[in-house]
Amino acid sequence: MTGVEAAKPRLGLIGFGAFGRLTARHLSSWFDIQAHDPAAEDGEGWATLTDLGTAAACPTVILAVPVEALEATLGAMGPHLAPGALVIDVGSVKVKPARLMDDRLAPGVRIVGTHPLFGPQSGKAGIAGLRIAVCAVRSDRDARRVAAFCRKALKLRVFLVTPEDHDREAAVVQGLTHLIARALLAMEPLPTRMTTASFDRLMEAVDMVRHDSPAVFRAIERDNPFAAEVRERFFTLADQARGASGGVGGVSFGE
Repeated sequence: MTGVEAAKPRLGLIGFGAFGRLTARHLSSWFDIQAHDPAAEDGEGWATLTDLGTAAACPTVILAVPVEALEATLGAMGPHLAPGALVIDVGSVKVKPARLMDDRLAPGVRIVGTHPLFGPQSGKAGIAGLRIAVCAVRSDRDARRVAAFCRKALKLRVFLVTPEDHDREAAVVQGLTHLIARALLAMEPLPTRMTTASFDRLMEAVDMVRHDSPAVFRAIERDNPFAAEVRERFFTLADQARGASGGVGGVSFGE
């Protein structure tokens, strides 16, 4: 290279909250990150803060905004996207974002949905070995290329799935975790002295989602088309367990 480092490709990052910062931290080795977030004051050494048009004009654009803000964000960034740009979202649900991106973005734009199955808390010690779901929206080839980068560069465990399959499983995996955590957080202060190993593990799970924004909870419970059915089944079984002589699966809970 004759002592001159090759310029890194530009990547637009729209949204620089907790997960946006985590994204920038792990992608800054490969990309010159141009981040836009009106609430951000510092790129923290991982990104250069810029306006929406500059971030959206990059060849690759990652959307790290709440699902409830996605539609407005797509409308604002659409005119700035380059032909053939690759747009990737990182939302907690996939059916709704995939539909919105496909409907609102120009036909030549490439689209891939992703859901990193970790967050700032679970990924604070490093993300190698953690899981990510990757969903094709307009092209299987684009999804496979994103999956290959995640696997080879970031050392993530990649699952190529449809948006529907993702949301069906996430309704249980995330929906129940956040639902139970929300109830336990409302019961605090909880015992910390005479605890069991199983209770400690449960509180570890609560702590991983303790600082998630309300928008994350709303997306998981409201925007996942399969979440309501899972909630109803959970509450039905919980009501059975609560009954004085009720049971779950034929198992009696005694007098």
